[in-house]
Amino acid sequence: MPHWELSRTFNSASGEVRWAQLGEPSAQPVVLLHGTPFSSYVWRGVAHALAATHQVFVWDMPGYGASAKFTGQDVSLAAQGRIFRELLRHWELSEPHVVAHDFGGAVALRAHLLHGARYGRLALVDPVALAPWGSPFFRLVGQHNEVFEQLPPDLHRALVTAYISSASSPSLHPAVLERLVAPWLGDQGQPAFYRQIAQAEQLFTDEIQERYSSIDLPVLVCWGEDDKWIPVAKAHELAASIPGAQLQLFPGAGHLVQEDAPAELTAALTDFLS
Repeated sequence: MPHWELSRTFNSASGEVRWAQLGEPSAQPVVLLHGTPFSSYVWRGVAHALAATHQVFVWDMPGYGASAKFTGQDVSLAAQGRIFRELLRHWELSEPHVVAHDFGGAVALRAHLLHGARYGRLALVDPVALAPWGSPFFRLVGQHNEVFEQLPPDLHRALVTAYISSASSPSLHPAVLERLVAPWLGDQGQPAFYRQIAQAEQLFTDEIQERYSSIDLPVLVCWGEDDKWIPVAKAHELAASIPGAQLQLFPGAGHLVQEDAPAELTAALTDFLS
């Protein structure tokens, strides 16, 4: 597996953000956004491939992966959208291409529609964008996050492992699954897992959903046909709501298309971004 380490930092209103840059600084910039409950690690293969022709920026959102996690932290979609806009200014990127997965799709859309972030092209991969969203499990945890935070560590590990596993259709490689679960363990990770679910409210996409028809840039909607978290019907609905949006489906892939169909997704993104 490609080496993956975020060695740079940015101090945001929600704590330290870890990030990295790959590829030649003179190349066209592209920013990759992860979803929940993941981290930039899910983009490792795609990022290394795109770095052959692009300057690639990756980051772990506050409350995720290697970035800061602490009690009282604001990790809501509202906060992440503002932080992403701040990061683009920090990186001095005026109009990068953006590729966003799951929760990151909502972050990218909010930054663009509410905070004035400009993109050259936007690829949305199984994004959280349309109501209703949130599985019964997701809603249960959100309503009782303080109870779930008190689970014995072994039970918590089993719950998070089963939950993340369900994002893949063919199943995740054991080493990949372990890497995705690890940030949610321990004294900081366990409460952070339930904190981010508790703050993931649909109102943050309700605020922007009616504005999708105003998006005026090339958009590619990618979706795993076997996505059990967000059904593929949402792919058609989202593509129809954005003028001129292209739609590409990936047979046999679940919600984590990056893991289930990495070659196919990389090829689609390379073609779209170039």
